[in-house]
Amino acid sequence: MPFTLANPPRLPLIAPSVLSSDFGHMADDCATVINPPRGLGVEMLHLDVMDGHFVPNLTLGPDCCLGLRRAFPDMFLDVHLMVTNPENFFKPFAKAGADHISFHIEAVPEVERVRRYIDEIRALGCEAGVVINPPTPVEKILPVVEFADLVLVMSVNPGYSGQAFIAESLSKTRTIKAHLRPNQRLQMDGGVGPKTISSVLEAGCDVIVAGSALMGAPVDARPEVIASLRGPTGR
Repeated sequence: MPFTLANPPRLPLIAPSVLSSDFGHMADDCATVINPPRGLGVEMLHLDVMDGHFVPNLTLGPDCCLGLRRAFPDMFLDVHLMVTNPENFFKPFAKAGADHISFHIEAVPEVERVRRYIDEIRALGCEAGVVINPPTPVEKILPVVEFADLVLVMSVNPGYSGQAFIAESLSKTRTIKAHLRPNQRLQMDGGVGPKTISSVLEAGCDVIVAGSALMGAPVDARPEVIASLRGPTGR
């Protein structure tokens, strides 16, 4: 059975972004980071879901999630909804095997609706998170962080992989971290790699989404990238 975010096997958790994988050989490519040499495998796969409206790209529907669930029955699947109407996708992704579903505060700005949506996601058997984009003031998300299992801070403007890390996101991250309980997770997504990981961990993140830095690396180099993303205790 997949672990829960409140009781992870170890921290930080590493979540390779499926968006940066080889779409022609997706399961095989993901397997290289799930079961690499030296026991350095990741704990999660991160699925970026885009509707072509909330962000200018279209990616990864429920069938992709279902295919990954069939390929990796025990892997924790972390679904990040970059969509205008996230409530339309909770049930399809839960049915497809998602373990965690996050949605954006920019798409759902009302506190009571955020709380209701988190309850809906949990009723479907998944854990639930909220996400904030780089331009959005941190004050927009602070009233709802107490409800979530995970808060995701975007350190790039969402829509495409391979973007440069926005360092200003670290201040927002530190502010959110101060409002979280020990059993809540803080995730960062966008431009995170060996060169930026120390500042990301220092800011309080304990779930690391790794896109091009990990899935864009040669297969034989990926265990070393995973180790570097875990910080000083990762080797």
